[in-house]
Amino acid sequence: MRKGLGRHNRRSPPNQASAPTTYSATYLVVAGGGGGGGFAGGGAGGLLTSTLTLTLGTTYTATVGAGGTGATSGALQGSMGSNSVFSSVTSTGGGGGGAYSATLQNGLAGGSGGGGGAINSPPYTAGNGGSGTVGQGNNGGAGIIGATGGGGGGGAGAVGATATAGNGGQGGAGVSSSITGATIFYAGGGGGGGDVNGKPGGSSIGGNGGSGNPVTAATSAVVNTGSGGGGGDARLGGNGGSGIVIISVPTANYTNVTTGSPTVTTNGANTIIQFTSSGSYTA
Repeated sequence: MRKGLGRHNRRSPPNQASAPTTYSATYLVVAGGGGGGGFAGGGAGGLLTSTLTLTLGTTYTATVGAGGTGATSGALQGSMGSNSVFSSVTSTGGGGGGAYSATLQNGLAGGSGGGGGAINSPPYTAGNGGSGTVGQGNNGGAGIIGATGGGGGGGAGAVGATATAGNGGQGGAGVSSSITGATIFYAGGGGGGGDVNGKPGGSSIGGNGGSGNPVTAATSAVVNTGSGGGGGDARLGGNGGSGIVIISVPTANYTNVTTGSPTVTTNGANTIIQFTSSGSYTA
């Protein structure tokens, strides 16, 4: 029997695709809102939302910014909110509202700017609203003298309103997000205080401005919305709302490795990780 000549051909094993090492996540990062000033509303914290590529095995830190403290007297500005951070994404804290003061009447810049205050005694001047950060929020509204009013703080969705005679300016509108599966508003500006009427905060989440007649106290913003506190009528301002960091990842990729105390839910094919205080997620 004749032996075959040459070598037998061997088949190469089929190519095996390597397992993916990354996946995409959607995020919402909202900074802490600014505190209401002695006369004007605080600006909302900056709001950023988009997608980010996560790498397997990498730990991503979430830092949730605190809301700014409201003014402790009519002659002071509210304090700025703190930044919120996820990975390389940083949202800027909201600017504090302006005071019933000749020197501290301007709103502070921030994610959204605080409203401008005013003073109804020499030198009879009104403050400007603080500037917002492009892509994160809007400017605050200006104050007015005469029948005095403080401007509304800027919101993520709209500028704060300028005050009118005796009336504060309304806080700028927030922005809605459905990242959790429910439609929720975030980052509304605080309403300005007024001699006659204080105005409400934006999107019902910013603090309301105080009024002088009858006397009504300014209110604080809703927590974990990043909204601005209400401005006082030459009195105490309301506190800004703390921020929030929310991450949506495909449930098929979710690792269940977190620190801190996030709330974890599902929405369709995605797992939602909500940080209301600082923590981390390992992809």
